[in-house]
This record gives sequence, C-alpha cells and structure tokens, in this order.
Amino acid sequence: MINPSANGWIDKFFLKQKSSNLLVTLDPSQFYKKVRETGFIYGHIVSFNTPISIETKGWIQNEISKVALINTLFDIYCLTTNDYNPKDFILKALSFYNEMNPEGFNLFKRMLPNSSPALNLEKIIDSRVQTNEDIISKNFSHILTNALLFVDALAFHQYLTHGKIPEKYLKKIEESTVSIVSLALKTKSIKSKYDDLLIKLFEASVRYSKFSKVSVQNLEELKLDYFTHELEKYYLIDMAGMALWNDGVIEKSEAYFLHKLAEFLSVPDAFVTESIEKTNQFIVAYKNEIPYFNYSNPVKHFYDQMTQSVIVLITRNKKRLLKEISESKELMILLAYSTRRDLDEKEKSKVKKQLLDICKSIPSLTIFLLPGGSLLLPILIKFIPKLLPSSFNENLDHE
Repeated sequence: MINPSANGWIDKFFLKQKSSNLLVTLDPSQFYKKVRETGFIYGHIVSFNTPISIETKGWIQNEISKVALINTLFDIYCLTTNDYNPKDFILKALSFYNEMNPEGFNLFKRMLPNSSPALNLEKIIDSRVQTNEDIISKNFSHILTNALLFVDALAFHQYLTHGKIPEKYLKKIEESTVSIVSLALKTKSIKSKYDDLLIKLFEASVRYSKFSKVSVQNLEELKLDYFTHELEKYYLIDMAGMALWNDGVIEKSEAYFLHKLAEFLSVPDAFVTESIEKTNQFIVAYKNEIPYFNYSNPVKHFYDQMTQSVIVLITRNKKRLLKEISESKELMILLAYSTRRDLDEKEKSKVKKQLLDICKSIPSLTIFLLPGGSLLLPILIKFIPKLLPSSFNENLDHE
C-alpha cells in the first residue's frame, strides 16, 4: 500500500501501476473526461484515473491530492510525448517545476541536494498541494486549491509542447479562470450563500496572480483566443459551470453565459450540455462531502473533518507518540485525569506545552505547530488516552 507521506511513494506508485505496460493512449477529449470523472477538475477527488485501483482508506486530504496530481501530470506527459517511461517523466517534471517556480512560493525550499529525482519531486508535490492559508482557512479552501491544480497540468502540457512555459501563461490562465467564475456569478438572478465565498476562495488559492478584485466586465475583455488547446477550453467551461451550480437548476441566463463562453472558445454546444450534466451529477453525489457546500455550519464541519485527519496522524505515529508521552509521568497522569474530569487552566497549560514539545520531535505531527494548529489540540488530547494501555488507568486508581 502506498503511503503518500512517506519517502519513496512516487517510485512505489509507478512500481504498483506498472505504467509502461498498462497505459492505454487516449485523445485529449477522452483524457479530460476521464480526469473529470475522478473529481480532480472540481477539486474534490473521489478516485484516480489509473490502470490499477488505489486504496485510499486512512488517507488524509493532501495525500489524495498528491497522488492525483502526480498521476495527472504523468498522463499529460504520456498524452503529449507518447512516452511512458516514469524516470524520464520525473526528470521532465522536475525541470518543469523549476521553470514555473513563482516568486514568493519557493517550491524547492525543502529539496535535498543529494536526493534522487523522485524524492525531490515528492518534496515539490507536497509543497504544491498546500495552501498559503492558516489551518482553518485551508480546510475550506482546499477544494479550490485542488481545482486550480489542473493549471499545473495545462502548464506542463505547454512546457512539453514548446520546451518552455509561454511567458505569463500561468498568470493568464489563473486570472482568466477567476474572472470567468466572477462573470458567471454575476449572471445569477438568485444569489447563493456560497457565491461570495467561492470568489474569495478562488482568489486566495491562486499562485501566480496578485490581485484582490476581479475587474473585467465581460467575456470580450478576457481575449480568450489566447487559449488554443481543447484541455484549456474544457477546463474554463467546467469552472464556470461549477460556479453556476445551484441545486441542479440552470437558469436561461446562466445557460446562455456558458454557451456564449463556449462560442468565444470555439467549443461545440454539445460539450456545454455535457458539462452541465456532469457537474450536476458530481455535486449531487458528493455535496455532503465537499467543505464548500457545508459552509452553513463551518465550525462543526471543521471539527468533523479535522478529527478524522488527527486520528489518522495519531494512529500512524502511535508507537513513537506513546514512547514520548511515557517518558513524562506528569503528562500521562494529566491525560488520564482528562478522561474523568475537566482539567483546570494550569493543568491544561501544562498538557498543551508538553504535547507541543512532543509534536516538534515527530515530523508528521507538526500540523499542531502551524497557525491555528493549537485549536486541534483538544482533539489530540481527547484521543490519546484511548491509545494508552488499560494497565495505566488501573495503576492510576491506586495513586
């Protein structure tokens, strides 16, 4: 089983997939539709477009995103070059990310000079799926950050085709995406409670554009003839369709906007019809799992989502965590007390300080040291006693 948080996961991914023997060549349209079915286009990944299925039980969100991104990039590589060699792909991907590295977002800051190409790519992919938000904002914005990850695939296609990324391409595709979403929302006669949030999340998730307000007033201003490949055109239409979704009902003005957008992009009306249908099917099927559509109760959703992530991290690091905790008798006693009564402020402060010190020594638990991470400590404190041996609580009874 692949562990996308452990070193060597990219090599293991390709070993498991045996890509060179099992991949079937698709044309761009088929490829795009396959990727859309996985949810990668929409930013909520439910499967992978791989020859061999991948088990994701116990994975956290960014791990799913990492595998989806590497797989999509590899598919783009195969589609563009007709080459299925993972080693060659990894070298090309490293070179690509080296060129696309945006100002203020150093993808290579965690790279090790003597590491293998695959390990260095792992570091880049890990950085790429992270948002620049604090831990609470990240919980709600990851769907847009993931949706914009397809920009990497589009830019990678350009890089492979031209030997470089066209000047200002990344900025242009991001700005066009956010502008189209903004224009789409303006066509809605009935505003959704999600509309303002959607724009804010898109603007917070961009990597290569620095702007706070979308200023375009119509599609003509966007000069969409810049985008000539069908993958770019399909993506822009689907992003607009996702923004317009409202309980499965598409108003005449909204449908007109999508068809007008398709006209500017020289895309057949049949694709727009299919886009509306596929977007509705996907959101209806997964609405309850997508943070964006659960914004009405953000606190509950935050803790529901993060509790699962914390449990996964604790379980994976159980042995080392218990070893560290067992070396502090005071902490163990306080944790056990916490299962029977509320700790006073002084006790809570001691538990917090000692747990944070322990988290510093376990790389996978540094999530608790991020901005907002301290809000997750109650989840950690609540769950840890369940990992302690029963004999500990029995011994506490005699003290």
